[in-house]
Amino acid sequence: MASSRPRARSTSLRDSDAPMEGASGWDAIEWTKIEPFSRSVSLGNLECLLEAEQIVAEGQGVVLVNTDEAGTLLVTNFRLFFLREGTRDIIPLGTIPLATIEKFSKIVVKPPSAPRQFDKAPSQRLLQVIGKDMRIIVFGFRPRTKQRRTIFDALLRCTRPTRLWDLYAFASGPFKFTNTNPMVRLLDEYFRLLGKGSCHASMDTIEDGSFTLSNDLWRISGINSNYTLCPTYPFALIVPRSISDEEILQASSFRAKCRLPVVSWCHPVSGAVLARSSQPLVGLMMNMRSNTDEKIVAALCTQLAGARETRRKLYIADARPRKNALANGAMGGGSESSSHYFQSEIVFFGIDNIHAMRESFARLRDYLDTYGTASSDGMSSFLRHGGWSWGGGNLSSMSASVSTLGDSGWLIHVQSVLAGSAWIAARVELESASVLVHCSDGWDRTTQLVSLANLMLDPYYRTFKGFQALVEKDWLAFGHPFSDRMGMPTVSGSVNMPFELSRQPSSGSFSSSPMRQPSGSLASQAPPSHAQTSNNYSPIFLQWVDCVSQLLRMYPFAFEFSSAFLVDFLDCVLSCRFGNFLCNSEKERLQCGVSDACGCMWKYLADLRASEGKYHVHYNLFFDPNRHESAILPPAAALAPTLWPQFHLRWACPSEDQAGELEAECRKMAEKFSELKKEKEVAERKAKEITTTIESLSAELRKEKQLSSSAMNLAKRASKESVAIKRAVESLGCKVHFSDSGYLVDIERNPQKSMHSPSRREADGSVQHDEKSDLSVSISVAAEDAICSNPLSRVCETLCPLHTREGGCRWPDAGCAQFGSQFVGLKANFDAFDRLSIFDGYFES
Repeated sequence: MASSRPRARSTSLRDSDAPMEGASGWDAIEWTKIEPFSRSVSLGNLECLLEAEQIVAEGQGVVLVNTDEAGTLLVTNFRLFFLREGTRDIIPLGTIPLATIEKFSKIVVKPPSAPRQFDKAPSQRLLQVIGKDMRIIVFGFRPRTKQRRTIFDALLRCTRPTRLWDLYAFASGPFKFTNTNPMVRLLDEYFRLLGKGSCHASMDTIEDGSFTLSNDLWRISGINSNYTLCPTYPFALIVPRSISDEEILQASSFRAKCRLPVVSWCHPVSGAVLARSSQPLVGLMMNMRSNTDEKIVAALCTQLAGARETRRKLYIADARPRKNALANGAMGGGSESSSHYFQSEIVFFGIDNIHAMRESFARLRDYLDTYGTASSDGMSSFLRHGGWSWGGGNLSSMSASVSTLGDSGWLIHVQSVLAGSAWIAARVELESASVLVHCSDGWDRTTQLVSLANLMLDPYYRTFKGFQALVEKDWLAFGHPFSDRMGMPTVSGSVNMPFELSRQPSSGSFSSSPMRQPSGSLASQAPPSHAQTSNNYSPIFLQWVDCVSQLLRMYPFAFEFSSAFLVDFLDCVLSCRFGNFLCNSEKERLQCGVSDACGCMWKYLADLRASEGKYHVHYNLFFDPNRHESAILPPAAALAPTLWPQFHLRWACPSEDQAGELEAECRKMAEKFSELKKEKEVAERKAKEITTTIESLSAELRKEKQLSSSAMNLAKRASKESVAIKRAVESLGCKVHFSDSGYLVDIERNPQKSMHSPSRREADGSVQHDEKSDLSVSISVAAEDAICSNPLSRVCETLCPLHTREGGCRWPDAGCAQFGSQFVGLKANFDAFDRLSIFDGYFES
């Protein structure tokens, strides 16, 4: 009854007798108005093709029923994409990677028969494509053509490759997206967890086995380097230092798939650890035991810091419902007994298995397609093409249709994973307790809980680099079976796998779009896809990314990456464009040489961010690393998940992605603010340069003023000295004439007023004075800084009576020799002449 009720709701909406104004369905498509292209698309000029992407098939005049758009449908070796008629623009809704297609089917809708209808209308030939990314799209083809058969056959060949190496990731090769070996990156993360961040791994480190470092409590073991211990575990494991490799080998047989307890994360302060494993093989009576397994688990309970004899508590978190754990006991599995494990407590989280998640996801997808604005049957529930009715125009029908979202159970499952992870993180952070997490095999629910708890506990994992390290460690290295969960071929291939009948609807209790068509009869034909042929398909990783988006919504300042990054990241994973998420384990990827043969998704995303800098859409504008430096522990009241608009609603309700638009506006404002900030910095830099220039000019101006003042002082000093020279020379009986220029001096000696004239002593003892004729001397007075180092200048040379012909001086203690200026010295000399008694023989040559 529970499964038929939603189907009735869906049918009642379509079969309602209330008029649907402007509503359009498959039977409303006017095929005669769709003209085929006069020529085929120029395949060589398509710039949208990727490296090594080749077109396999082409269909013209195709209609995308979801949006009533006509165009050309192309199938390549990588994707199915839809080009708008005329412009050849890619329509995102109709473009989907082949690996993202969960299944596809041919549908024929026959028109209702009318007794008076003479011209029988042709049947509508449709192709329905159901994607793993929440979309259901339907293409309509012109009747009486073979285009649908061409597209269908191409999809059948390309979406179901017989070998793993036929995937596009191997055809495109590494191209420009090469990266270091993932095993090297795993060791670098191990070194960080052990406090050895200064050490860096390399391929040489792996080959010579020198990666087995340790600290006081834990060590890196290489016992699984050849994957003989556990083929789904990584080559290196973090184990207690007190446990030997022999004990590890012995204990592995007690756990399912040999996935024994190993350390996933170490608290850098308290020493508590978060460990993971698979279920113990205790049997139906839960009486089977392993001493070495109990010893390993007990070694996780190290002593508390600061307490000598007090050991920390151990929680064993079983992700399954208790009844499921007991049921596994009948097949040899089961759960631990607290009496067998030292100081431990067993907790059951009650998270459902992969099959419940697969059906819940399908119900959510059908719900969004049914009540979205771009429904795959060409009809919308709310105001599309001017329509007015929604939920049949009945308030009770509206409430009933909304309640079916809860019937899908998806948000309940997301809440269960969030709550379990928050509980684990709180035990480690608040109680300094160690936690061992497992489910059945330890690679689905265990990986969800451990990685999400790591994300809450360690802020490093909330950055781009840390998020990559987290995914590569807990999801890829520890063997989450991505090929099985995503419905892709494995190393051994899937040619011989038995087929299952195609389901309509895609899964669960909601009917998919073709079954909601009220008019005419419908027949469908669907080939089995990988997702259908394997009962192991389940959106486990997608659900985990959904949980990360919920944390990002609750703590917008704690994450370096944005919701747009998570969407692009998930699209890359689902598309299998790169080799990072191929195969089921590290061992299989190593056997296939994936890291060398395929491109690296992390390098591709890093190049996208580098192309636009920190304002790329992948960056979280509100990220503040100082605001959440430690663990984030959401309270139970906050764990109320909602639909992830950027992912869940982008195809069914693209106009309702308000969060993305708001983020885009914030990004524009931040970018504008950054530009203004840069302009401000440029203006401040120019102002600083101008200020420096002004200060330099001011300093030069002050220097010029000082020089000018010094020159004026020199001029005054020179003027005074000139006056002194003039008086000194005039005291000798000479006349001094200064020219207008002030530097040329003419001196005329007056013979009648000679003072201290040279004399000659005769033989009789009388003194005879020789009177000379008029003497005219021209001297040039230079500035003081141009005067030679000899204090006796040219004035002394031509005028001073004490000057000798050889250039010396008869009076070395004269003032002109002691003072720095000949003018002052000369004045001092002539002042001294009046006080000296000079004999005639003193002046003889």
